[in-house]
Amino acid sequence: MKRTFMLLMILVFGRKVFAQEAPQNKKIGKSIFNKESTRDFSRKGNWYVHWGWNFSWYDTSNITFKGPGYDFTLKNVSAKDRPSKLGFDYINPMELTTPQFDFRFGYFINDTYSISLGWDHMKYVMNIPQKVMIDGYINPVVSNPQIATGKYAGVYHNQEITVQPDMLTFEHTDGLNYVSAELERYDDIWVAKNKKQMLTMETGAGLGFVIPRSDVRFFGVGENNFWNFAGYGISVKAGLKFNVTRKLYFQNVTKAGFIDLDKIHTTGRNSIDGAQQTIRFLENYTAIGFQF
Repeated sequence: MKRTFMLLMILVFGRKVFAQEAPQNKKIGKSIFNKESTRDFSRKGNWYVHWGWNFSWYDTSNITFKGPGYDFTLKNVSAKDRPSKLGFDYINPMELTTPQFDFRFGYFINDTYSISLGWDHMKYVMNIPQKVMIDGYINPVVSNPQIATGKYAGVYHNQEITVQPDMLTFEHTDGLNYVSAELERYDDIWVAKNKKQMLTMETGAGLGFVIPRSDVRFFGVGENNFWNFAGYGISVKAGLKFNVTRKLYFQNVTKAGFIDLDKIHTTGRNSIDGAQQTIRFLENYTAIGFQF
């Protein structure tokens, strides 16, 4: 009887001990670079946040201006970004939003995929002066109160014109704000033996709104307009992420996107004057982040 009781006790407590010592069965995604996972932990349920700075490049685009007395399109307009000079603004807590920056936070829905919300603060500056093609008409006076257009008045049929500051200055410099939701995928390229340092490829796609602050002077009249919902954007991205520890990481990402703006503010007379534009962009940003 005693032997039977002892045997039962060993079986019961032995199962509990082995159950406690057995490793948890975490679902760890397999990388496209490796058939077997080299990590012993899952990202599922983790949050992340990162902050960084960007450089942007813009394809030529058409800009259409419409209002009382005018309706014309400038074609193949070239533009550039305007990064702040390297200095204290990049680390000054009171000036962090002055340079071109990127901010994003997200959540790992499983080991391989995350969803995120973020803000890409780019800057767009039309090159002035520049020669472009123009199509449409400009009356001798436009808008209300009336603005004299001088030598630029006329009817144009895909003619070349040199845009000077007395005709137009056009910027989204505070800024070209792309606020988006993204779906990201992660594939391990290399994982250190200590399971802390690792190199990962990140890819993703996003969709969101564009909220620019457009600084425009239209035949000498205009202002640094207030922020407004001017359109939408879509984008895809790919980059590399290096974990210094399981929590701290650096990454470099290149993003390509398309922005459609149909409610650009110009003279400040938003009920009658405005502009429309589509922008194709390429953006590269470097960020520091934390996963928790």
